[in-house]
Amino acid sequence: MTEEVALPEAPEEARTVFGESFPEAVRYAELLADAGVTRGLIGPREVPRLWERHLLNCAVLSEVVPEGVTVCDVGSGAGLPGIPLALVRRDLKITLLEPLLRRTNFLQEVVELLGLDHVTVVRGRAEEVLGSLQPVHVVTARAVAPLDRLAGWGVPLLRPYGEMLALKGDTAEEEINGARAALSKLGVVETEVLHVGEGVVDPLSTVVRVVVGESPGGVRFAAKRAKAARSSRTRRRR
Repeated sequence: MTEEVALPEAPEEARTVFGESFPEAVRYAELLADAGVTRGLIGPREVPRLWERHLLNCAVLSEVVPEGVTVCDVGSGAGLPGIPLALVRRDLKITLLEPLLRRTNFLQEVVELLGLDHVTVVRGRAEEVLGSLQPVHVVTARAVAPLDRLAGWGVPLLRPYGEMLALKGDTAEEEINGARAALSKLGVVETEVLHVGEGVVDPLSTVVRVVVGESPGGVRFAAKRAKAARSSRTRRRR
């Protein structure tokens, strides 16, 4: 690795945030800076700011994730925010959902190397696993798509009264306003913008929180889930 893309030493905040998992967090950062770059999962220009912009920015999402819940990280890519969240929160059951094989291969290697027994890697698109993947309490995502499209993928994977937590930028409020009609059709009953990471990241991480009612995804997805469940039961009986 050339000097211009060398991985910087972990900041002191990382020791505090990751705690006992700090050595694993360092190993993950090293994997991102090496294999992550050579396999095209992240750009080389991101390496000098891996800690602040990526690992810590994602790890502080743990501040708003309830205790002991199931999580699906949609479009996990190189494992952001799913892997940092898993390192901070061993109480969670996390699924990393990613459609591209080269990324799922990397994710599986990371999970095994870091000993993340509470993490499962699934290859597929959100719309493809609907009905086969158990509905989760929380869906997470980062830099995957505009909110209306992201919600269309993530919200149907939720349990009734579950929530989607999407790491967004300065346009979070605008995205919510532009997506209100689509969110309503998906059974969303509450939205808010949260800022997390006080004393850890600057600027704070912006999170859009989307809460669903008793029908995640709305009527159309309820029918799709029921059909997928029937198909699954039929396959098991054979």
